[in-house]
Amino acid sequence: MGRVMRLPCKGIFAAISAIALLCGQANAASTSFDGAWNVRISSSSETCGNGATVAIGINNGQIASTSAAVTASGRVADAGSINVTLSTGIKRAVGFGRLSGTSGSGTWRGALCRGTWTAERM
Repeated sequence: MGRVMRLPCKGIFAAISAIALLCGQANAASTSFDGAWNVRISSSSETCGNGATVAIGINNGQIASTSAAVTASGRVADAGSINVTLSTGIKRAVGFGRLSGTSGSGTWRGALCRGTWTAERM
C-alpha cells in the first residue's frame, strides 16, 4: 500500500486562514458601491420621453431594483465599471458606465432610443 502523508495541523490552519483572509478582502472591495442610488435617465430624443429617475440598490456588487415598476439587474466591478439592464413591461434598456465615490454616469440604449444616465448615492 501507499504511504499516507500527514500534514501538520498548524500548516493546514494557516493555509485556510490565509485563503479566508484573501476572500474576505476581495468581498470587501466589491462592496464599496453598495447601498441605495438614484439614477436619472435622459434621452436626447423627444419621442423617447424626457427622462425618468429610478432607484436601485447595490449589494455585494449586484444590482437590483428597489421599485416594483422597474426590474434592474447587473453588476458593478471593484473599480466602479457598471453594466445594468433595466426593464419594465416589454421595454428594455442596457446601460454602461462608471461609479466613483457617491456619483456616476454613463450611456444607455434600448430598441429605439438611447441616451445618458447619471447616478447619486442616497
